[in-house]
Amino acid sequence: MATDVAEQPGTPASSDDTGTNAPEASESILAMRERIDEIDSALIALWQERASLSQRVGATRLASGGTRLVLSREREIVDRFRSALGADGTQLALLILRAGRGPL
Repeated sequence: MATDVAEQPGTPASSDDTGTNAPEASESILAMRERIDEIDSALIALWQERASLSQRVGATRLASGGTRLVLSREREIVDRFRSALGADGTQLALLILRAGRGPL
């Protein structure tokens, strides 16, 4: 089993970390991965905030005698994601909607 070893500052990453032995490419890859990790953190936080808001919308609607879902609203969201991202957008929208309302 491999052991994780911390990189020393100023030491080029090995190909095990970046897939290349070229120092400049490794440094570039590590910088891009750092930004990807920042974006991932932001996406996770936004996902959680959106799910919480969606759950509150649903609870408010039910408490006022409304329906559990508004299908026209869900269709609008799916269409927006599909238009922006193509087929993957449809799948992403369905995951996002499920996170907020739960499974159908």
